[in-house]
Amino acid sequence: MTDDHRTLTLLLFSAVIAVTLAITSWAGRRRQGSPVEFYAGGRLFSPMENGFAIAGDYMSAASFLGISGVIALFGYDGILYAVGFLVAWLVVLLLVAELVRNCGRFTLADVVAARMRERPVRIASGISSVTVSVLYLVAQMVGAGSLVALLLGSGSGQARSWTVIGVGALMIVYVSCGGMRATTWIQIVKAVLLLGGALSLTVLVLLRFGGDVGALLSSAAEGSGHGRDFLAPGLRYGGEWTHRLDFISLGLALVLGTAGLPHILSRFYTVPTARAARRSVVWSIGLIGGFYLMTVVLGFGAAALLGSDAVRASDPAGNTAVPLLSLELGGGAESAGGQALFAIVAAIAFATILAVVAGITLASSASVAHDLYASFSRRARSGGGKGWSEVGVARVAAAVVGAAAVGLGLLAQQLNVAFLVGLAFAVAAAANLPVLLYALFWRRFTTRGAVWSVYGGLIPAIALVVLSPVVSGAPGALFPHADFAVFPLENPGLVAIPLGFLAGWLGTVTSREAADEAKHAETEVRSLTGAGAV
Repeated sequence: MTDDHRTLTLLLFSAVIAVTLAITSWAGRRRQGSPVEFYAGGRLFSPMENGFAIAGDYMSAASFLGISGVIALFGYDGILYAVGFLVAWLVVLLLVAELVRNCGRFTLADVVAARMRERPVRIASGISSVTVSVLYLVAQMVGAGSLVALLLGSGSGQARSWTVIGVGALMIVYVSCGGMRATTWIQIVKAVLLLGGALSLTVLVLLRFGGDVGALLSSAAEGSGHGRDFLAPGLRYGGEWTHRLDFISLGLALVLGTAGLPHILSRFYTVPTARAARRSVVWSIGLIGGFYLMTVVLGFGAAALLGSDAVRASDPAGNTAVPLLSLELGGGAESAGGQALFAIVAAIAFATILAVVAGITLASSASVAHDLYASFSRRARSGGGKGWSEVGVARVAAAVVGAAAVGLGLLAQQLNVAFLVGLAFAVAAAANLPVLLYALFWRRFTTRGAVWSVYGGLIPAIALVVLSPVVSGAPGALFPHADFAVFPLENPGLVAIPLGFLAGWLGTVTSREAADEAKHAETEVRSLTGAGAV
């Protein structure tokens, strides 16, 4: 990339940062002292606005960079990510959206604690939510590092590392100063930019092949170096039995994990009613569905026009497939059109990362302040201590969570961002979804069952990831020179998700505490009708 074109891209990056900071400054002028304003934006967003914001939250760097990269490298098997992310919204629409909005206030723990002893449930759910959020943040950090390293033409880790640190600093500013109102409008702007950019690239890819999808697929198979195998199952998840089980595990994690993601659940509290929450999901399904169809075209387009080897040479995980494709579609790496299109796509991807990290950080800081701190501070206040305000704790928590995500992002720079998100989804599906469904639908569910369900999914999921080839024992692992991998699968969902449900059932049936029938009845009526919802 020439200096002039690099300057253009950096100017666009700077414009994205300036716009997002301006939105944050505008939102920060409103009173952010109340939890309703800071966590939920005053519950004043319309279904359409919230639908765009949910889509913006969900269409992350993993979607734009990672999924297209996986498809460019592995063809048919990479489509699983796009299909899994999309199908997951049916679970959210049918089982979660309206009921969560009626039963909770700001976090997942609100739903579960409505009929349980609050302190143990909030502590368990808070720990789980922060863990999932940090894992999801790491994926965005890795995507940002890959993008800027490509922009600067640097293969060294220094550019990636400084990018990760810079993104971490920005997300702390967004959350601390602007709260949910700023985060939501940043998501809306980002969703419009991302959909527009993806649509433009998709049209250009199809025009290259005269609108003939068959010609696109044939060229992709040829460019991949794998021939017709590129268009058939098994290139990534075939062969050994462990690969096939990984395929099933990943599918379960993607389909079930969305309903347990803290930053997605918190979106349902930004609208005034449960009906608005349901309509928000309908809006988001349309936007997200169209987007994931476009990522499939972009992935095959990268394989056809660039070749899988060229994508892999730029980034072994495939995270730079879309930016490289934009260069080719604009006329080549040496052309003004190619460089301009690359600059626009890179800026859109950077905006995507900034918006998503803000939403995730806000959700995790809300869990720390509203669930963890509130649980412990009640005891402190009973002894005469005043304690900090909940919103003040949330702002500090944003900085701590951001620092943790930066540290892990520096370690995981060589992993595919879509794969990293798959791990976050697995933990969410194992630790958060079982307790949420049990609390909403099982009359006999008890406090012990809730706590066991969370830890029974969370601890095995994290332990299996640590003992998997993702961390050690493989060339692309976090610690490639060590080998303590005893769990053969890369994604723990196949084992951890059933364990989460099993632990919740076991904790309930062995509990001496009887379920509170009156609270269950109250929660059931509230979840189905909205009576008493806040």
